[in-house]
Amino acid sequence: MAETIEVVVVRVFADVNGAYGNELGIVRSSALTAGREQTIATGLGFSETVFVDAVDAPSAAERAASIRIFTPARELPFAGHPSVGTAWWLADQGTPVNVLREKAGDVEVTTDDEAAMTWVTARADWAPDFAWIPLPTPAEVDALDPTSFTDGHHYAYAWIDEASGRLRSRMFAPEMGIAEDEATGAAAVRVTAELGRDLRISQGAGSELVTERAGDDRVRVGGRTVFDRVQRVTL
Repeated sequence: MAETIEVVVVRVFADVNGAYGNELGIVRSSALTAGREQTIATGLGFSETVFVDAVDAPSAAERAASIRIFTPARELPFAGHPSVGTAWWLADQGTPVNVLREKAGDVEVTTDDEAAMTWVTARADWAPDFAWIPLPTPAEVDALDPTSFTDGHHYAYAWIDEASGRLRSRMFAPEMGIAEDEATGAAAVRVTAELGRDLRISQGAGSELVTERAGDDRVRVGGRTVFDRVQRVTL
């Protein structure tokens, strides 16, 4: 008999008006989803889908949730927009955490309620190796054709305002089953380490990411997340 699961869809790294952002599918792990995670993620087609285990509190100062992250093609040890989006959603559900346990390691979570920002801190070397494509102008970034990228992970960027750290970017990852990613937190972490400075990044159609160096090869990446819809998937 066919059974149905619920997928919460949020948009991560939305702009100040709540527009844009990268869609993220969030699924509570269950006996029904166990062993089917990749099939579910492939069928949904989001750049990433997260499977969330129960929240636990191993100490008075720590509240954690274990998550697994899947692109349409494979599982990832760490990814930025799923981490930010899941942390926001857990808080919105009344179960905030300060740690996400991911395959790469523990990801620290902080929130700024006044600015409606959720932040995660990760090591730059947890992100994939990107083929960097620095370009002279944002217009040249805008002109890139996603179909011209057939393998690997490619991150194109240009300064909007170098003095203030404002960057325009796009990311193409056919190897992960992602023709173009609307907003990529892991790439933001990595490019911040590569450039050695804090950044405000405009990616995709209009998503907004903010980064801050945290020392010891760690970078904070933050942004706004908004609820979009609930989907029901029949297995």
